[in-house]
Amino acid sequence: MYLDHPRISATRSETEPDRIERLNRVYGYAIGLADLDGNTECITKLSKIHDHKGILMVIWFEEPTEKEKSYFVKAWMSKVGDLSTRVEHEVQQQENLSDA
Repeated sequence: MYLDHPRISATRSETEPDRIERLNRVYGYAIGLADLDGNTECITKLSKIHDHKGILMVIWFEEPTEKEKSYFVKAWMSKVGDLSTRVEHEVQQQENLSDA
């Protein structure tokens, strides 16, 4: 069982808690697509998923493939998502621990 899931957050989640629920569904949908493709690495690359005013922000620990990006676009376009293609991907900058 994988326990290190990404952080999930949303703009105005305090007043609109359904945004977090929607992101949980989108996350499950996208990882389900990855599983169907036999992609077991996708889930380990994710750092954070954030809904910023209707734009799905997917933050990765490492560069995702185009196929991995497409999982989140398909999920966000679906009825469990926002019905849009507004998805942005970023790779999280990691500190170089060898310089410490």
